[in-house]
Amino acid sequence: MTDSPAWMAPPKPIPVKDRSSLVFIEKGRVDMLDGAFVVLDDAGVRTHIPIGGFVCLMLEPGTRISHAAIALASKAGTLIVWVGEAGVRLYAAGQPGGARADHLLWQARLALDETARLKVVRKMFEIRFGEPAPERRSVDQLRGLEGTRVRRIYEVLAAQHGIAWQKRNYDRNDWSAGDVPNRCLSAATSCLYGLAEAAVLAAGYAPAIGFLHTGKPLSFVYDIADLFKFETVVPAAFRMAAQAAKHPLAPSLESAVRRECRDVFRRSRLLERLVPAIDDVLAAGELQRPDPPEDSQPPAFDDAAPSGDAGHRG
Repeated sequence: MTDSPAWMAPPKPIPVKDRSSLVFIEKGRVDMLDGAFVVLDDAGVRTHIPIGGFVCLMLEPGTRISHAAIALASKAGTLIVWVGEAGVRLYAAGQPGGARADHLLWQARLALDETARLKVVRKMFEIRFGEPAPERRSVDQLRGLEGTRVRRIYEVLAAQHGIAWQKRNYDRNDWSAGDVPNRCLSAATSCLYGLAEAAVLAAGYAPAIGFLHTGKPLSFVYDIADLFKFETVVPAAFRMAAQAAKHPLAPSLESAVRRECRDVFRRSRLLERLVPAIDDVLAAGELQRPDPPEDSQPPAFDDAAPSGDAGHRG
């Protein structure tokens, strides 16, 4: 293969908003063969995956991945996440690049300033529920109000779909112990968390520095995912639970939930909205954003002017 002509710019990573959401891979060997990202099953059958067109790959138990595949995913700006069965546990994640010191410092300043943090949490409440947060409430009090509303939303959706509902409850160590509605919710929210983490990393922020959620490796991911959870994956999970009560879902309950979430993400144009939502909630803290150093790396998947017509990537 010859080098590209000097006048031809190398292909740039596809922006997050223009990609497909995610794909789960189970019981296969992920590798790079002939320059392509492939999954090989036990019979040696290759399944090609357009790695640059996905935001996130979820690797379930029984999957191995090569160094070459990881390098290719990094160049394509695709997040690799190692998860438990059906994605209900997250073990590790490979960052796609784009972390910015100025973004990280701004996020940390907002989280450490109690006044700014409260403003960010109030903005999250407003986006999530479509109305301003009650005045003179602390972060802990707003967290309690959200918890009450969330439980009520679960009850309403269960009643709308004719589903017997007790409470949100599952065992992270025993996937099969959960009832169908809880398994649907766990599978659905894992898809949303994968997208939210990819967006947080792509925008140059830290998943662990949260505002409403704190003390967890993915606190900020949960903050951002919660902004969209009840318009996307939660209704989808209850719809699929209602269908599962009528007849078995093929090829499995979890696969059917993921396909439904994929379609919901596409219809809601979620990938176009995630990164702007992150900037929107952080700006509500009203602290000055630091200027980036001259030698800093730009955010991953920045929407620069295209170098060709609509059929070109770059």
